[in-house]
Amino acid sequence: MKLAVFVSGRGTNLLNIIRRNKDGFIRSEVRLVISDRDCEAIENSERAGIRTKIADPKSYAGEREFGDVLLEVLKKNEIDFIVLAGFLKKIPDVVIKSYANRIINVHPALLPSFGGKGMYGMRVHQSVLDYGCKVSGATVHIVDTEYDHGPVVLQKCVPVSENDTPDSLASKIHQLEYELLPEAVRLFENNQVTIKGRKVVISAEGFNRT
Repeated sequence: MKLAVFVSGRGTNLLNIIRRNKDGFIRSEVRLVISDRDCEAIENSERAGIRTKIADPKSYAGEREFGDVLLEVLKKNEIDFIVLAGFLKKIPDVVIKSYANRIINVHPALLPSFGGKGMYGMRVHQSVLDYGCKVSGATVHIVDTEYDHGPVVLQKCVPVSENDTPDSLASKIHQLEYELLPEAVRLFENNQVTIKGRKVVISAEGFNRT
């Protein structure tokens, strides 16, 4: 598959996907990197020779215009699949409709807990600690029209210790993200995923998504 990866910051998950393509774990290549701001991930992508696009929603008249711009650049680059890797803006509905069941996001908690609008980065980890959870983790899910709402593809958890801070918990969960995102991409590229309502079924053998 030809991937577009959406980022808003350093892009460590992006770099990991590129690495897993080079080492043969996934066949899908990053064809395009999109960000809502000029950031380290954009700089690294340009140095690696990957096409980039900065598209800030605030620069457009509304969601539809923003969505149309995104669709234009996605189609121009023949993108098959979209990975959200730390992208902090909501994907316009027109893009979600055009790429139905072909957009995934990684969230640094075990959804449906600690998700939704405004729940990102250290806010998530601080909320987990404040609640007194004994485990946390990472979730890869299908993107729909609500924040952190789509069907869960993969999840993995880690223990939360009494000495954990938001930074130490984030470090643990980043390692899970590095495992889960490439694995999810591999499942989709091998047609091992089907979606039935809110349930994602993963097959040992490939079949078409519905």
